[in-house]
Amino acid sequence: MHSMLSTLHPRLLILLSGLFLLACLGRTAAATPVVTVLDVNGAISPGTANYVVRGLETAADEHAQLVVLKMDTPGGLDTAMRQIIKQIIASPVPVAAFVAPQGARAASAGTYILYASHIAAMAPATNLGAATPIAIGIGGLGEPGKQPPKNSNGESNGKAETADKQAAGPGSAEERKRINDASAYIRSLAQMRGRNVEWAEQAVRQAVSLTAEEALQMKVIDLTAADVPDLLRQLDGRKIDAAGMERTLHTADARIVALQPNWHSRLLAVIADPNIAYLLMLAGMFGLFFEFSNPGFVLPGVVGAISLLLALYAFQVLPINYAGLGLILLGIAFMTGEVFMPSFGILGIGGIAAFVIGSLMLVNTDGPGYGISWTVIVPVALFSALFIFFVAGMALRSYRRPVVSGSEEMVGAVGEVQEDFDGNSGWAQVHGETWRIRSKQPLARGQKIKVVRLDGLTLEVEPQQNGNA
Repeated sequence: MHSMLSTLHPRLLILLSGLFLLACLGRTAAATPVVTVLDVNGAISPGTANYVVRGLETAADEHAQLVVLKMDTPGGLDTAMRQIIKQIIASPVPVAAFVAPQGARAASAGTYILYASHIAAMAPATNLGAATPIAIGIGGLGEPGKQPPKNSNGESNGKAETADKQAAGPGSAEERKRINDASAYIRSLAQMRGRNVEWAEQAVRQAVSLTAEEALQMKVIDLTAADVPDLLRQLDGRKIDAAGMERTLHTADARIVALQPNWHSRLLAVIADPNIAYLLMLAGMFGLFFEFSNPGFVLPGVVGAISLLLALYAFQVLPINYAGLGLILLGIAFMTGEVFMPSFGILGIGGIAAFVIGSLMLVNTDGPGYGISWTVIVPVALFSALFIFFVAGMALRSYRRPVVSGSEEMVGAVGEVQEDFDGNSGWAQVHGETWRIRSKQPLARGQKIKVVRLDGLTLEVEPQQNGNA
């Protein structure tokens, strides 16, 4: 017994030492601060919003020290931008918006997100700004930065300004509302984070931009950094108020975790592109149209149904103008009507015009880089016209084609007598089938006959005259 204990004692010590070492390593790994990096490249879309929201939630669950939102964006959808900003404001983990790498930009929606973040940083040779939500060069608001007309004394010409307002288009009031709303929104973000309020309003009203160095001098951003490690070294020890709690950042030796988009974010980013959603919608409609016009092909119907469902899923997160969708459907109806009711091109031309106008109106957004491109609309409109004329023409020709089966088709058919007979009935081969025939004249084997009437399952025939088909 004593020898057994003496043998187990060293092994037990080794096992306990190993367990203690593993516990120490696990505690060390758990104590290592974590920084989550999210890459936002391209237009701010519903897919981008889904990715950022999920990343902030994951960072909160893992008790990360900081979330670095690495941005290079021309802007995007207002709804997606506001969803991201709400999540940043509510996040218990501080968020650092970092415009990087060199040559990147944070325009339009990117500027709002940068202002909303707890920390604003930029890499050298980057820029931000141009946060105007719509093109204000029309409708009475004037071009960006343009001052009201002045008189000879240098004072504002009130009459000219009034005349300009009266000449403003019907959309000018709506544009002013959107400008004022965006201006108030970015001012509130600037006040919340203690950043330059005046420049923020200029970015909205005059579409001005800043370089990284200028933004630092004007207190639009907090610091400049060459890359993410440099940013983390500069932020180490800084105190940040996040969700009402003050936190001291320990980022100098933090472990950087780059969070990639999941399949849902990737799918949403692809199909929520207005051009892709537009093509999916048309593929769905044309696939079902082809299937209904030519039943039995199956594949066009299956592909069309899947494409249409994906398009509808994308449309629920996109600002769709249903007047534009109605014009597209009206255009397709007109082009189809041109095939069945020839109108010397009136319906066809009207259908193409309605289709193009509806395509331009379909996505109701002025986000830069986030609309349906002319290079997509024009080829698709031409293809749609050719497709409808071809498919509808096939259906029309099929409808007008003579009957090729049934009793109506038997009348006039030509056959061959299989046996001699002098009586009233015999047998003949018609359309590859053997039929009982009845004739008022004697018929000989091999003689050609023509069907004149169908009486139940008996054909009344007569000898085929020479020259008859």
